[in-house]
This record gives sequence, C-alpha cells and structure tokens, in this order.
Amino acid sequence: MPKFIIEREIPGAGKLTHDPLTGISKKSCGVLANLGPQIQWVESS
Repeated sequence: MPKFIIEREIPGAGKLTHDPLTGISKKSCGVLANLGPQIQWVESS
C-alpha cells in the first residue's frame, strides 16, 4: 500500500497541552475518515 506524507503548520504546536493536541488529532482523523475508509493515519513525528 502506498504511503504519503501530509504536513501541517500549526503555530505554537510545541507549547500545546494534551487536550488541544488531542482535538487536533481527532480533527485530522475525521478528515481522513471522510476521504475514505481505506485511508488511515499511520504515524506522527
């Protein structure tokens, strides 16, 4: 299965606490789910 990199700029992300980061992650997963069930988030860095 091919893998793709999606980059996002989130100003101040390094200073965010757990709750805002969780919200950002949920939003990303929701967008992927709307694109299609065969697309999944594999890794963050």
